[in-house]
Amino acid sequence: MAFQKSVICWCLIHRRHHKNSDTDADPHNIRRGFFFAHVGWMLGKKHPEVRLKGQTIDVSDLSNDPILAFQHRYYMWLLFVFCYSIPTVIPWYFWDEAIISAFFVAVNLRLLITLHVTFLINSAAHTFGYKPYDRSIPPGDVWALSFLTVGESWHNYHHSFPWDYKTSEYGRYSTNLTTAFIDLMAKIGWAYDLRTASPAVIEARINKGGDVALRRRY
Repeated sequence: MAFQKSVICWCLIHRRHHKNSDTDADPHNIRRGFFFAHVGWMLGKKHPEVRLKGQTIDVSDLSNDPILAFQHRYYMWLLFVFCYSIPTVIPWYFWDEAIISAFFVAVNLRLLITLHVTFLINSAAHTFGYKPYDRSIPPGDVWALSFLTVGESWHNYHHSFPWDYKTSEYGRYSTNLTTAFIDLMAKIGWAYDLRTASPAVIEARINKGGDVALRRRY
């Protein structure tokens, strides 16, 4: 429904991004400009480094999952059904909405808003924000974005501890609905092996290259 490629493709791009963050091998390298990081990276040819170093990224753990492999194989058909057809048919059938209106609002306007909000993580969160954990990297913590991205705004933390499933050291579900969802899935056994950074590890990273004052202010 989000129109953001299959899980396997999405994770491949994201792993490239983290392994080569803010370099020519990063698919949406912020050093090439705000517009490029936001949408430009999808509009032109990839930098040769993206293709070259991208070949070293392993996604076999995902490809070997039968459900993800099924989604990847039939992504275009699933996209047609879940992203376009169902959101158009529901308002038309149940609420007597004109089908053209349903298509342009429930599909196109929805995608316009949700995709650009998502893209702000690549652009705005790599341009603005506080850097309490690592001052040497572009990604910053942008508190205001947490309300738009349901928890993806703590980007300096996310790039400092990319293996932390919460993408934040804060446990407030009100500003991190993504963590709330993952915790719910863990309770019913659908999410497991969750990793998070301990307070001692966080403090060590801050003392090494972060900004304690900014963290307290934030």
